[in-house]
Amino acid sequence: MRSGNQKIYESPFNITVLVAGIGFFIDAFDLFLFNVYRIPSLKDLGLIGTELTLTGERLLSIQMAGMMLGGIITGIYADKKGRVTVLYGSILLYSLANFANAYVQDVNTYAVIRFLAGVGLAGELGAGITLVSESMSVEKRGYGTILVATLGALGAVTAGLIGDFLPWRQAFLAAGVAGGILLVLRLNSYEPAMFSENKLPNGKKGSLFLLFATPRRALKYFACILMGIPIWYSVGLLITLSPELAKDNGIAGLKLSTCFVLFQIGITSGDLTSGILSQLVRSRKKVLMAFMALGVLSTAYHFVRIHESQQLNITSFLMGLACGYLSVFVTATAEHFGINLRVTVTATVTNFMRGALVLLIPLHQGIQHAFGLSLAGGLATTGCIVWALALVSVMMLPDTYGKSLAFTES
Repeated sequence: MRSGNQKIYESPFNITVLVAGIGFFIDAFDLFLFNVYRIPSLKDLGLIGTELTLTGERLLSIQMAGMMLGGIITGIYADKKGRVTVLYGSILLYSLANFANAYVQDVNTYAVIRFLAGVGLAGELGAGITLVSESMSVEKRGYGTILVATLGALGAVTAGLIGDFLPWRQAFLAAGVAGGILLVLRLNSYEPAMFSENKLPNGKKGSLFLLFATPRRALKYFACILMGIPIWYSVGLLITLSPELAKDNGIAGLKLSTCFVLFQIGITSGDLTSGILSQLVRSRKKVLMAFMALGVLSTAYHFVRIHESQQLNITSFLMGLACGYLSVFVTATAEHFGINLRVTVTATVTNFMRGALVLLIPLHQGIQHAFGLSLAGGLATTGCIVWALALVSVMMLPDTYGKSLAFTES
């Protein structure tokens, strides 16, 4: 790591954006790698039927729990010691976990490894987005975060595509190798001057107490989390459980990898579109609200057309396109908070909204059993809750376009 980089980038095509983007590419690649290989890997370990589905959901919850814990650890450390510093340790842990994942022989070991991989992945998006935001000019930073988010979406597309070609053990080996390559690329990374010049004592940096010191700051933090949860409701539940939804509705031959790829092509397109629009209309809030409205409509259309195989492929793309507000969402989250809390917030927000699956899985199951609903009915009701909370949250937050990031939380 080097400190004191005084250069402020005007163009998004720079080494900081490239390395952060590759980091998010690997982050998304690994997350969706497990989703794509969930069924074949667990079948290979001897699981079938309902046991396979429940174990897959449990492993996903454990991985997300690791990401939530990792988000807290990496966020606090990055605000105290440096954005680049935390990215070294996170990618090393992730790489080692994926090498081990390739040789797993039982479900319990699988669970431990996915937890460790989750901890390792936790810092990638939050620290990367913060690094890019603090290294670029106020007017152009949105373009940098667009590229980071888009590369992340392409990582998920890649995970979906290789599901048809590589056995699951080889795929996890490839993920470990990719993490090692990223670690080498980061060796000459710089800390942004904005962080290096911040002279606050460590007690005033990366503090959870400071984050919740005022009701207004705490409310803003929870609103940011709620804005992102529908993205993981869509991909973590609706897309991941598409084989089960198809089976319940008499659809044969639906491929999970196809739904993933179409969703991620949609989110890649959405990230580019929403990010560029937010720069052109000079507003984060208006674009977030527009894409969330599209998300509500596309989700409703998904459940209306759930009996038709071809329509599920189309709705997978449409839901992904609507969830492409990710690039604007992570940018706005970084812009809402000061230098001394920025990675603590971005790392925990991005991982808590992913880790919300830990709550969403029992929520949809509980709704389903309590009201005697089908799997689709439980998921649709859950969707009404998460989208409503997201819309209320974005409406209550101020717009952050053009806001200077050179401030601290007191």
